[in-house]
Amino acid sequence: DPYNPSKRQGYLSWDDYFMAIAFLSAKRSKDPNRQVGACIVSQDRVILAGIGYNGFPRGCSDDQLPWAKKSQSGDPLQTKYPYVCHAEVNAILNKNHASASGQRLYVTLFPCNECAKIIIQAGIAEVVYYTDKGAHIENNAGGTEPAFVASRRLLSMAGIRV
Repeated sequence: DPYNPSKRQGYLSWDDYFMAIAFLSAKRSKDPNRQVGACIVSQDRVILAGIGYNGFPRGCSDDQLPWAKKSQSGDPLQTKYPYVCHAEVNAILNKNHASASGQRLYVTLFPCNECAKIIIQAGIAEVVYYTDKGAHIENNAGGTEPAFVASRRLLSMAGIRV
């Protein structure tokens, strides 16, 4: 009825909407193996311009630094790991002048222990993640990666909702 329409059904929930923004930001990552995105949202559902993805630091050429996960020579400096900034860190650093304290972080991959420390120090109150797949597949011994065990422990101790 064009004179008395009802609202559309099947629209995105707020959580799905903000996670979709995190996934969209991940599309900016040039990492050939893993694209991660993050978005910081206030308690009243306002994006705090805190959007980030994994990549090299500003001003550092992504054509000159390595994208490899492993080095044939065994030299860790020939891998991406010493150079990449994680999406969570970029989102926190890219936020506008509003405080991240008490806010919610949407991220496509469960945060590592280094990101967990920064999340805690920034005062983020809740982390909403899409998958923790990386927490289980990167340990050559077949177990859970210690960095992710530490991350869960830190976030729990700090009282951050996950």
